[in-house]
Amino acid sequence: MSYDSCSLSMMAVATRLCLWVALLVQSGVFCFPISQDPQESPACGYESCHATKPSMLNVHLVPHTHDDVGWLKTVDQYFYGDRNNIQHAGVQYILDSVVDQLLKNPDRRFIYVETAFFYRWWKNQPSSMQQTVKELVNQGRLEFVNGGWCMSDEATTHYSAVVDQMTLGLRFLNDTFGACGRPRVAWHIDPFGHAREHASMFAQMGYDGFFFGRLDYQDRDRRMLAREQELIWRASDSLPSPAADLFTGILPNGYNPPEGFCWDQSCDDPPIRDDPDLEDYNVDDVVSRFLTIARAQSLVYKTNHIIMTMGSDFQYENANLWYKNLDKLIRYVNAQQANGSNVNVLYSTPSCYLQELHRANLTWALKTDDFFPYADAAHDFWTGYFTSRPALKRYERLSNSYLQTCNQLEVLGGPLSRQGVFGAGDSDTMKKAMAVAQHHDAVSGTEKQHVANDYARRLANGWKHCQVLVSNTLAGLTGSSIQRVFCDNLNISVCPLTESSKQFSVNVYNPLGRVVSWSVRLPVNGASYTVSDASGNTVDSQVVPVSRATQDIRMDRGHAINELLFQVEAPPLGYTTYSISLLQDGPPVAPPSPRAPKAIENKFLRVTFDPDTGLLSSLSNLETKQTIKLTQNFYWYNASDGRNSESPQMSGAYIFRPNSSTPFIISKTAKIETLQNSVVQEVRQSFSPWVSQVVRLYTHSRALELEWSVGPLPIGDDLGKEVITRLDSSINSSGFFYTDSNGREVLERRKDFRPTWNLKQSEPIAGNYYPVNSRAYIKDDSEQLTVVTDRSQGGASVQDGSLEIMLHRRLLYDDVRGVGEPLNETGEFLEGLVVRGRLLLSLSPPEQAADTHRPLAQQEVLQPLLTFTPGELHPNTRLEFSGLQAALPPAVHLLTVSQWDRDSVLIRLEHQYQAWESKRYSQPVTVNLQKLFSTLDVLGVSEMNLSANQYKEDMTRLDWTPETGEEPLQKPLGDPSVWEVTLKPMEIRTFLLRVRHR
Repeated sequence: MSYDSCSLSMMAVATRLCLWVALLVQSGVFCFPISQDPQESPACGYESCHATKPSMLNVHLVPHTHDDVGWLKTVDQYFYGDRNNIQHAGVQYILDSVVDQLLKNPDRRFIYVETAFFYRWWKNQPSSMQQTVKELVNQGRLEFVNGGWCMSDEATTHYSAVVDQMTLGLRFLNDTFGACGRPRVAWHIDPFGHAREHASMFAQMGYDGFFFGRLDYQDRDRRMLAREQELIWRASDSLPSPAADLFTGILPNGYNPPEGFCWDQSCDDPPIRDDPDLEDYNVDDVVSRFLTIARAQSLVYKTNHIIMTMGSDFQYENANLWYKNLDKLIRYVNAQQANGSNVNVLYSTPSCYLQELHRANLTWALKTDDFFPYADAAHDFWTGYFTSRPALKRYERLSNSYLQTCNQLEVLGGPLSRQGVFGAGDSDTMKKAMAVAQHHDAVSGTEKQHVANDYARRLANGWKHCQVLVSNTLAGLTGSSIQRVFCDNLNISVCPLTESSKQFSVNVYNPLGRVVSWSVRLPVNGASYTVSDASGNTVDSQVVPVSRATQDIRMDRGHAINELLFQVEAPPLGYTTYSISLLQDGPPVAPPSPRAPKAIENKFLRVTFDPDTGLLSSLSNLETKQTIKLTQNFYWYNASDGRNSESPQMSGAYIFRPNSSTPFIISKTAKIETLQNSVVQEVRQSFSPWVSQVVRLYTHSRALELEWSVGPLPIGDDLGKEVITRLDSSINSSGFFYTDSNGREVLERRKDFRPTWNLKQSEPIAGNYYPVNSRAYIKDDSEQLTVVTDRSQGGASVQDGSLEIMLHRRLLYDDVRGVGEPLNETGEFLEGLVVRGRLLLSLSPPEQAADTHRPLAQQEVLQPLLTFTPGELHPNTRLEFSGLQAALPPAVHLLTVSQWDRDSVLIRLEHQYQAWESKRYSQPVTVNLQKLFSTLDVLGVSEMNLSANQYKEDMTRLDWTPETGEEPLQKPLGDPSVWEVTLKPMEIRTFLLRVRHR
């Protein structure tokens, strides 16, 4: 059944809210009203749809524009219409023109998607125009679809950042337009492949359906023949159906109009010339061509309803051109019904089209995998962008950690966090910068270089605003208003304060809901230091020389010759403090040994090396008494330059196309330096002037760290290079490997295979690459080798027992997919970009592997924040604090803690295990909301949908029936009490808490 909360009168809404409040006050629970539309009975959503004709083929024309939140131009340039020498596009003029044209004909419809742009436009409008737009929304003439801040990429985004950007956009629409502003349909018409986790999130956000434009050309061909271009996507193997089921439709022309029917100022198709007294009268020809196209399209879809997207990139700047011709098209095509035509054309929206599909009451094909990789031709696999711009991908991931920390400290610090001793700080700037970075031409790496620089600038500006907020909060919590120092370049051993100070302290904030043990490396120039924890106990520490690779990367930005290493342990959602003092007469720094060790080991792992090559030779788990052969090295694929006789396709920002299936090895041996002490054991490997690595095993770690440094990639030989690291093991993986989907659920991959069609493999390397957002693994019956990544990267298993991860790309040609420039990042010094990152390896029995890699991946996403203060700490400084009363259970992840308004906080609790992957933790867990925070009294609670724009109890979705004929599962039993909430495997639950600071 359909739903439309817009149809509730304000009296009914008020009555229901009063009843809720009365009941909840009695139980001590309060409910928070979501904004309601000021109109009494607006006819938006499904109620606003034009009537269709059941006995005819109904053609739903959807006027739309696709407005990239940055791509060839920056966000600002696109909005204002600047730099039209790059691309003619001005979003503000599109919205101006569309509103004007909608007012001229009540039959007309328009959909808008990107809230980041609409928000900017709305702020600049007078109240009279705002009221006019509200009326258009209330009448369903202007409809929002998708509604996130942007249309996010699906391969390289982390689920937490996607949820945040969707929440940001949908909250603005809800606050501005009430229920009529809430989209019913998810709309991802341009992303380059589609992730299962995105579908799961959309379902949990309350969407009734999902439409997209791109899928593999072989998949489309099969689906057209089988009339399976509309389907039910079962997007979770843990959540009970239909919680993550999403009706999904594939659009017929990508997101463009049918050929010959584009009437934008950017198009060359002839207008409808309908005056028979004038030259070139063409109505008969237009009608004939349109009827032919419509009937052909109906043959590859399942119902008597078809959809046509009438618009494209940045179209409708002069909306009169489009609407004048669409009005004529509808009139003249429908006039043929008097002559026996069975085609009925109407203005429509995706939700109106979806409603008609639902009314058809059919069964639909079921899909349980995803839509990766995407190819639009035999040699054109869009798998390069999984790795493109690896430095930006890392900065985006790190910025996500900053944002979560900023959000948490805003809650824990109370009102003084925004306006405190260090001035005005905010998290909003970072929220918007991160939201923009999720765009499918942002973190994907498929934008022009100057646009990539703009994304990075926005993230840096966001972090600057957050630093003030963090300083204010820590001043309040610690009782010390001393200025805090943020060292943003610790990854290259640069921090002026630690390099020059004889005495300083470091505050370690932990954004996770459990105790974290973390290895800290600080750049110093002294040879020996004493480190004390918050209780005054001495912590084991060691000083080691900075590696040559680090010296090369940082150039003249830092002067530390050593690094101080020690282990920290921080409380959940809290901080601890370490005091550091230089020892004047300590022992000198031990130089590294030039010999390769036979092995390095701690109480958990043992790693052996080949003495002749200096490379890894085996990995052992000492707890489970498992050992595998394991070698690891670096290689590069020669990027196709388009001169291949079989196909002219080149590697570029989007497309990965090596000109050979065999990569070039960078070096068969590595030059070795070895360091071993009580904190860490390191084998520093040098493979070439542009590739080096540190194999690192900390004393208390269950994971082996591979810290790689790659670049500048040499191009003096005129060859584009795509650099990988490859792990070759004795594991019998039988052609299978496994990757995560947006950092959450894991999917099975199989070489040269697709679950839904018989693949004709034409690119044996690129056609087997998949997005690796946070982890990938190979396994057999007894062993599983898991790799946790620090950013999104492309990965494959081309040979049994092998796992390769693409690290860096530098290309000399454009791949002719629109960006118009090669992916040739020259870096700050114009010599080529140097990228550093790390992979974390674990070895376990398959049934125990998730117990290690799940918390490890969360710890890699949400990293402790280090802040520094010079000199000796004031004696009254509060050295340790936890925002939680107790650590959360191991299966529970605190996904969101964010200030919603003055008295309420948004939280999300997540069960981080799939139903099948852990004997210990894949069980329901109960959490008490009132016993969660140490500094907040929880006075009331309302459960929301995932995007927090609807009460969970009000979220009703259209029911769909798969061809399997199965019935949806019964609604699960409720929680033990209003305060005690139970999380089942892979479940995310969202709550608005009314709170009072203690």
